[in-house]
Amino acid sequence: MEWMRKDRIRQQRGTKTVTTESEHPVVQEELAELRRRLDVAYAQVEGGLALLSHRTKETAKELDELNSRLFSLEHARWPLPSVAALTALGALVVTLWQVLGR
Repeated sequence: MEWMRKDRIRQQRGTKTVTTESEHPVVQEELAELRRRLDVAYAQVEGGLALLSHRTKETAKELDELNSRLFSLEHARWPLPSVAALTALGALVVTLWQVLGR
């Protein structure tokens, strides 16, 4: 409260008030608390970004693995038109065998 009284006296005399850091210890404490909170928030944001980056890389790896598995499965399967043609040919052979065999 002493600094407030000094400011009033200076204002009455018409001099400009220049305050020093030692006159406002509460403000310094508040600034320190704000800096600490800002540091904590910054660390949380940085941690969140690092986690998201890691998850993105892992997801990209999994997606590449799934794409390669899908590619190999697509090339390993029988094409349906070929299977249909073989089935029709087999049915024709069985029909001819039954007709000619009697």
